[in-house]
Amino acid sequence: MKPFTLAVPQKRLDWITRRVADAHIGYAPDDDDWQYGTNAAYLGELREYWRDHYDWRRAEAAFNAFPQFVAEIDHIGVHFYHVRGAPGAPGGGFPIILTHGWPGSVLEFLEVIPLLVARGYDVVVPSLPGYGFSQRPPRPIGARTIASMWRRLMVDVLGYARFGAQGGDWGAPITFQLAHDHADAVAAIHVNMMVFRPTPDQITPEVRAWIEQGSKAMAGEGSYAAQQTHKPQTLGLALADSPIGFASWLLEKFRSWTDCRGNVEMSLTKDAIITGIMTYLVSDNVQASFWLYNTLKLLAPFDHRIEVPLGFAEFREIRDPPPCAAIASVYNLVRWNKMARGGHFAAWEEPELFAEEVASFFDQWR
Repeated sequence: MKPFTLAVPQKRLDWITRRVADAHIGYAPDDDDWQYGTNAAYLGELREYWRDHYDWRRAEAAFNAFPQFVAEIDHIGVHFYHVRGAPGAPGGGFPIILTHGWPGSVLEFLEVIPLLVARGYDVVVPSLPGYGFSQRPPRPIGARTIASMWRRLMVDVLGYARFGAQGGDWGAPITFQLAHDHADAVAAIHVNMMVFRPTPDQITPEVRAWIEQGSKAMAGEGSYAAQQTHKPQTLGLALADSPIGFASWLLEKFRSWTDCRGNVEMSLTKDAIITGIMTYLVSDNVQASFWLYNTLKLLAPFDHRIEVPLGFAEFREIRDPPPCAAIASVYNLVRWNKMARGGHFAAWEEPELFAEEVASFFDQWR
């Protein structure tokens, strides 16, 4: 475990700056209002702000505000934050590992870390392999492998006998896999995206209706996942060479998946959006982040019920969560809280609401 300070080479930043400045913003239908995908006018507005006003070094300073480290796990250098809880606070130094997804990064948790630390929790926030500031694997690895890496990080590297885990997006299947495979070390789990893959005998009329609703929702929003699953390199090689092209790919998700009521800047500022995009560009991890989707075929129904206590925060998502009875048949569901605000990027959009929810849950299980 070695200390880490983020310091992107200026040469890399200069290349990104040139590509942003030279980018051509294409045309759009005369009634373009995001219904065809990313809005060309907003992409041009973002490009102008990126070119003329955005300051990566200021964002870099925010990343460096907390203790960071790199540990080699399974021959991959894993970047992570490790921040100790405030002495005497209710959390009592209980450790929680927070796992992000795509197109996210540790950026999502920067405002959450001090809030959980103030409650007394030790907070660990890793960058997924091939995301942000972690080394990329030589080939795609899946949620089960990453869960095993997280166990090694928490137990073997950091020395915790038991810990809690929280995740959304890809962080959710990784968190569930931790509870499934490593219940001896995982005290409780919390997610803000529910993962449910029913076996044939679990498909009740209610579950069938949920499957049909999800299929309709994903028909309009899931084409990105099909491309990233089956042909990740075709897309990745193109977008890694075009910061504005990659921004166009992510902007649609930032707008559709946040609780922004159609105006993405109701949830995320231009600086936040660009920094989110930059976490992939500065580390040249655009392609590697797509590889994780190639492992979706490895996700299958669990072979036994997960008895580790589960808390679920229902933020706004494109797809509704499964029926409660179906979830309880697979998981030890002890808390389901419907949140007043916030969407897919819950910690990023609503850090105070998210931190209160997570701390309140683990207060019962630490």
